[in-house]
Amino acid sequence: MTIWQRIVDGATRLANGESIGSLLGLSAPSDDGVHPGLRQVGFTIGVIALGAKMARADGPVSEIEMEAFREFFHVPAGEEKNVERFFNLAKRDVAGFETYARQVAELFPDAPEILENVLEGLFAIAKADGPVDAAEADYLAKVARLFGLDSNRFERAKAAALGVIECEPCVVLGIDPLATDEQIREAWLRQVRAHHPDRLIAQGLPEEAIAIANRKVALINDAYDRLRRQRGLVPA
Repeated sequence: MTIWQRIVDGATRLANGESIGSLLGLSAPSDDGVHPGLRQVGFTIGVIALGAKMARADGPVSEIEMEAFREFFHVPAGEEKNVERFFNLAKRDVAGFETYARQVAELFPDAPEILENVLEGLFAIAKADGPVDAAEADYLAKVARLFGLDSNRFERAKAAALGVIECEPCVVLGIDPLATDEQIREAWLRQVRAHHPDRLIAQGLPEEAIAIANRKVALINDAYDRLRRQRGLVPA
């Protein structure tokens, strides 16, 4: 039985709060207290479940929402049917999303950038079939709280998914509008390092979901370039 078959078979147990590690038999932790395979598998399961329930938040799941999910998360080769079965189980209703959100958050207690990237993917699904409505906004806010993300990270995730036009450069970089030129440059470098795809992969983010990290770095660079032009700063 493959991992994905075990996930599908144990979907009810997951929804009832059983840990992902327990379901998969991943009990031997590494030096940092997390099983070597748990971060990637757990992240993948959590993203699929949260994505499915995001799509369900405003009513029946549409094909355009399914497509948005596929753009965010590329299914492992050969596991398409199992992933689809798990997605379909998860999308039946929104109930139980808190369990998945908490389990994903527990996998990355020291890597809020990864949780921020997950939130971006959920925003992308929410906007797929039109403007984000009240039910979707409520779902996104609750997931962000369960992830332990502050308002700055929430706004950056929203900006990355909905487009640069909807967010000022200072929000993207997480700085005050009155920040000095040096503070702007330091914030830019800090954000690029934190969200660099290679760093996220090293921390357990599956390569299938790394496109969001690439978009985030592009957004950060664009924000810095706009502020640099506004202030007449020389290129970094």
